[in-house]
Amino acid sequence: MYIFPQVSLLITHYNRSESLSNLLHSYKKLNCSFGETVVSDDGSKVEHLDNLKLLQKEFGFKLITTPVNRGLGHNINKGQDAVTKAYTLYVQEDFEPADTFAEKFSEALKLMDVNRNLDIVKFYAYYAYPYLKPFNNNYSEMYLPPFGVDFTKIYFYTDHPHLRRSIFFQKFGRYPEGIKGDLTEYKMCISFLQNKGQGLFYNDFSNLFLQKNSEEEPSTMSRQSWKQENGPIIKMVRYFYRQVKYNYDIRAQKPLKRV
Repeated sequence: MYIFPQVSLLITHYNRSESLSNLLHSYKKLNCSFGETVVSDDGSKVEHLDNLKLLQKEFGFKLITTPVNRGLGHNINKGQDAVTKAYTLYVQEDFEPADTFAEKFSEALKLMDVNRNLDIVKFYAYYAYPYLKPFNNNYSEMYLPPFGVDFTKIYFYTDHPHLRRSIFFQKFGRYPEGIKGDLTEYKMCISFLQNKGQGLFYNDFSNLFLQKNSEEEPSTMSRQSWKQENGPIIKMVRYFYRQVKYNYDIRAQKPLKRV
C-alpha cells in the first residue's frame, strides 16, 4: 500500500466521467492512497454529473461543481482552492498512471521535501524540455539559459500531470479566467518563467502516465485549425511566430494576480 497523506490529488473534469472512473480505479489498482482527492467539474452534462455522484460514493472524493461551464482557468482555480494538503498532484481526467507510478512518485515527493527551492515536478510531456541537466537517475533539472532561444522553453510549466506545492498561487498567481483553455495554460507558462519557477522533469516522460482519448470520450480541448496543420509552409510560419511572440510575452505580459 502506498499512502501519501500530505498530497491532494486534484482532478479536473468535464463531460468525461468514464475516463475519470478509469483514472480513479487505476489508482485503486495500484494501491495508491492520497490525503484527499478533489474532483473539480466544469459544468458537465446531467448524465456525467449523475456518474460523478456515484463515483463520489465509491471513492469519497470532494466534488466541486459549477452550474455552467466557465472554462479551464476557473475549473483549476476552484479545485486548487479546495485543496488542504501541502502538495498537489494535478491530473486531468483523461490520464491514467502506469504500473511504476507509485515508486517514482514517492521519489519525486522526497525530492520536493528535501529541495525546498523546487516548485514543480513534471511527469508527462509530448517531448523533452529543451534545457535539461542531470539531477539523478530518473529526473533532470529544467533550467533557462540566459540566451536560450528555443521557444518551447515556455513549457517549463504545463497542465500535464505534475506535482506542485499547494501554495502555487502565492508565487505564480491564479489561472486567468474567461479565455480559451490553451491560452489559459500559455499565460500560466509565461507567469512561471517570469517568477523564476524551478522544477524537475521525469526522464521517461511518456511512460509514467498514459493519456487516453477514447472514441466515446474524446478530448474536449479545441484549437484553431492553423495550429494543427503540418504543411511545411505553415510549420515554418508557426515556428517564427512563436519564436517572436513567446520571447516577447515573457518580457511584456502583465503578471498574473497572486493570492
